[in-house]
Amino acid sequence: MYISLRPWAIEDAATLTAYFNNINIWNNLRDYVPHPYTLEDSEEFITSQLALFPTQNFAIINEGEIVGGIGMVLLDDIYKMNVELGYWVAESFWHTGIATIAVGLMTNYIFETFAVNRIVAEVFEPNKGSMRVLEKNGFFLESVRRKGILKNELLMDDFVWVKQKIY
Repeated sequence: MYISLRPWAIEDAATLTAYFNNINIWNNLRDYVPHPYTLEDSEEFITSQLALFPTQNFAIINEGEIVGGIGMVLLDDIYKMNVELGYWVAESFWHTGIATIAVGLMTNYIFETFAVNRIVAEVFEPNKGSMRVLEKNGFFLESVRRKGILKNELLMDDFVWVKQKIY
């Protein structure tokens, strides 16, 4: 297994569309990600990412194959020293360690590239595997927003994980 990150390319749109149409992936994404996810949605996302420098969203690659995605959102106003991290791995690659490696790579990239001191990742209550990925990468559980999110008509807890830059 050799994991790397690379910027999304327009040629990746069909793969991204297929992965995001898996309901088990979408159940762990925010609702602004449409479902069903169309090829046009993928093309718009990728095109928007190509305009950003430095790169903020990447395809996760395992031995030449796209197996997921990872990215960040720069926060602003009083939160400007923070970024929000998000990631997903295609269901056929769950429990392989890919997400753990990708989060480590992305964490290093963020702290080396952007003038921030905190990375924040929110995880929905049922996603214990994602919480373990963050823990393995040195994130700590900062808070739990009890019944703080509504996903698929269910109120659930939102776990807020944080990693701070070491100076």
